[in-house]
Amino acid sequence: MRVKRLLRHPVTWGVLALGAVALGVALYLFQPWRLFTTVEVNEALPAAAASPGPQATRQDETGEPARATETRATETAQDQEPKVLATGTFISHEHETEGRARVLELSDGSRVLRIENLDTSDGPDLRVWLSDQPVKKGNAGWFNLDDGKHLELGDLKGNRGNANYAIPAGADLDSLRSVTIWCKRFGVSFGAAALT
Repeated sequence: MRVKRLLRHPVTWGVLALGAVALGVALYLFQPWRLFTTVEVNEALPAAAASPGPQATRQDETGEPARATETRATETAQDQEPKVLATGTFISHEHETEGRARVLELSDGSRVLRIENLDTSDGPDLRVWLSDQPVKKGNAGWFNLDDGKHLELGDLKGNRGNANYAIPAGADLDSLRSVTIWCKRFGVSFGAAALT
């Protein structure tokens, strides 16, 4: 009887409505189901767009095209290998994080951050940042990477696997010496790597 009377009271309905709104907001902000989801990516190692060179039209005595074309193609492929400018290994912050980061310069001069063998939690509003702050272990490292200058390279493409992130041409990589998987919604690092 008492429960029925309580359910008929307008205050009860107001409390239930507020509770439902609070639950909806909490689910939107925290997205707890993402602790159990995985987004896997596997992008190939980046290469600059190759400009086609002149084709060899010379033929040998059998009438076949000369080997100069094959040699030129092999040399061009070797020229296309990216140059490694910096590397780093991720350490865990807010969430268990593993993987490796490499800053690559392509043959056309463009630069790319490549994250390899990443394994971290999925989460809301995750971004990839370059930062001028040092990577610190433990709780001290969770919040410091947005204290100074940082450069956002985009949304995290996946919480597992290999992905490439273009670095803008004007980025000062002498000062941006760390990379973080940054949860923008809560202002915390999931994991970070010092680039050396």
